[in-house]
This record gives sequence, structure tokens and C-alpha cells, in this order.
Amino acid sequence: MLAFFILISTSFTGFAQVWSLEQCIDTAQVHNQNLQISRNNIAIGEQKQKEAISNLFPKVNMVGDYKYFIDLPYQLMPMSTFDPTAPEGKFREAQFGVPHNISASIQVALPLYNPQIYGGIRTTKIAAEITELQYRKTEEQVYFEISNLYYNIQILQHQLAFVDSNIDNTAKLLENLQLLHQQLMIKGTDVKKVALQLEQLKTQKDIISNNIEQVMNALKFSMGITINENIQIETDIQFKSNIEYSKLPTVDLQLTTMQKRILVSELKTLKNSRLPSVSLYGSYGQTGFGYDKEPNDFLKFFPTSFVGVQLSFPLFNGTVTYRKINQKKIEIQNSQLQISLVTDQNNMLIENTNRSRTVTQKTIANTLTQVDLARTVYEQSVLQQKEGIANLTDVLLADNALREAQQNNLSAIIEYLKADLELKKLTGNISIDIK
Repeated sequence: MLAFFILISTSFTGFAQVWSLEQCIDTAQVHNQNLQISRNNIAIGEQKQKEAISNLFPKVNMVGDYKYFIDLPYQLMPMSTFDPTAPEGKFREAQFGVPHNISASIQVALPLYNPQIYGGIRTTKIAAEITELQYRKTEEQVYFEISNLYYNIQILQHQLAFVDSNIDNTAKLLENLQLLHQQLMIKGTDVKKVALQLEQLKTQKDIISNNIEQVMNALKFSMGITINENIQIETDIQFKSNIEYSKLPTVDLQLTTMQKRILVSELKTLKNSRLPSVSLYGSYGQTGFGYDKEPNDFLKFFPTSFVGVQLSFPLFNGTVTYRKINQKKIEIQNSQLQISLVTDQNNMLIENTNRSRTVTQKTIANTLTQVDLARTVYEQSVLQQKEGIANLTDVLLADNALREAQQNNLSAIIEYLKADLELKKLTGNISIDIK
């Protein structure tokens, strides 16, 4: 496979540190706030997974209670308790107990089997994997954004260099015309035309310089550094053509697949909710009774403890679980359709991007030839104008043709770089560059 390497280099001077694209991306890995948020989300996902697992551990609670009965509770007692001769069905009220009641206990509950807990553990594990994929997606977005901004600045810097070169050429032409005008060899309107063109080029330079500052600030923001930091980027635009990328699963496709796994896990949990849950529980405590009337006042405590096994089996909940299961099955069908949709769409975008990259690759070669031809025509036109063979209109037309060819070449380069970057993203190769 043939590959060509194009290097466009323009010298820019300055005292600021020169940053490569790799350095910008590495800095963003540390300082970009979106990436920091994504890393925090991963930590949150890990904590949620541990939280789900902790539901398997025993739960220990301490319970305390104090009651002071202003009026002791009443209880109806059969009359035969007090008078054996009393008729059946007759009752008499009686008060039992003491005013002060104190209780304190430690209660322990341990789930032996609970399908909801196991389902939650399974689901949170998948959710943790999703947060890691979302971090990778954020990484790709930051890589994509910084690369685009970096390329835009490079293109703008080359546009600025072209404008500076055109300003120099136009200024020299204006000097020659002013001399010819002083010798009454050309009209004053010819001088004014070139002077106007020079002012237009200066205005264009100011606009490009302002655009560079704006895009540079956006690049610094994406990198996570302050906009007051003085940096410069490499001015060499380097790229290779005819690079073939192996097709790897994209993050979007992996996320869609993981979403289906979440739904399948939730469906399994719903089905298992029909199973019984078993737990072991127990309690140990002290119960105190007190009386505060002298001389018979007292406060006595008595131990109380028990252990037990609890079985909970759902018999009927009004078909709620049945309806939820049906909903989840439909969601899984939609998820499978979404996977197919993402796959087909990605294949279509890869095909279109490949075509765009091929076209822009040819356009770069054509526009380079056009720039060389336009520069030759311009130089010949200036020489002929000095010799009186060509008029000023010919020179201006040649100058406009040169600038247009230069702009077309830059536009082709940036379109190729963007198409190549998009192709990396669509084929899942952007993550390889990040690593």
C-alpha cells in the first residue's frame, strides 16, 4: 500500500512553550473537569456495588425504650378468678404492672437467602462496568474535541502566515506602483486599488489573529488549564494517507450492549422475586420494672432473649410482578433493536467517512498543484507588469488566484484531518491513540 507524507511547515517565533497534540491530550487527562467527574462516577459505582454486597452482612441494632404509666393499663378478668361461685361470662377490671417500664435489647438480623439482594449485586456490578465505559466515552470526546481545536489553530496559523506573505508581496507591489506613479507612468487609481487591497489584507490578518486567540482559549479550557497560560502549538501539520483502521467495537455499541445486560439482570431479579426469602434473627436484652413509692420502691431487671428463622413467601401481589416482567421483556426487545440500529448506523457512517477521506486526500494533491501554478502565474504577472507587458488587473487577478488556491489547500487539509479523526472514532481506534 502506498502512503505519502505531507508536511506543511511555517516558522513562528515566540517565547511560550510549544505543546504537541499528545501533550495537550495528556494534560487534559489530568486536569479536564469532565474526566474528573467521570472518574468520580466510577468511584461512586464501586461504592454502590460494595453497598449492594453489604446487604448480605448481618444488621445489628440497639433498641431502648422507657415508659412511665400515669394510669396503669386495665385488663378484664373473669369473675370466677376472684369468686369461684361467680357465674360464667362475668368479668371484672383489674390493673396490672408497675409505673416504670424499661427495656433495652440488641437485635441481629442475617439474610440467609434473599433473591432481591443477589439481583441487586448482579445489577450494580454491570452498572459499575457501564460507568467505566462512560469514562472511556468522555475520554474519546475530550480527545476528539482537543484534536479538532488543535487542527483548527494550526490551519488558522497557516492562514495567518499566508496573509503575512501576501501583505509583504502587496506592500512591495505598492512601492513599485508608487514609483511608477511618480514618474507619471500609471494612473493614481491603480495605486489606490493596491492600497485598498493592502488594507483589506491587514483587516483579514486582525480577524484571523482574533480567531486564533478564541480557539486557543477553547483549547486551554478543554485541557483544563487557565486561559492566562501562555502556550503555543506546533505549526507543522503532519498526516499520512491511505491508513487502514481495523474495525473494533465502539464505546457507543458497548454501552448499548451493557444496557441490554442491565435489563436482562433486572428481568431475572423480577422473576426471582417470586422465590421465598429466608433470614435468621435474634435478640438479647433486659427488661426493667420499677416502683417509686416508699418504702416499697424498687427497680429490677430481667433478661429476655430469643433466636428465630423467618420465611417470607410472596403469594399474590395483584399481578404487579407479572406486568413488570412483561414491560421488561419489551424493553429488552427495544434494546436489541437499538443495538442493531447503532451497528447499522455506524457501518453507514464508516462508509461515508471513508469516501470523504478519499476525496479530500485527492483534493489535497490537486490543490497543492494549483498553489504551485498560481504562485508561478503571480510571479510572472508581477515581472511582466514591471516590464510593461501586463497591466495591474492581471497582477491583482493572479494575486487573488494564489490566495484562493492557498485557502482551498488549507480547507482540504482540515477536512482530511477531521475525516480521519472521525474514522478513528467510528472504527473504535481513538481509544488506542489515547492509551
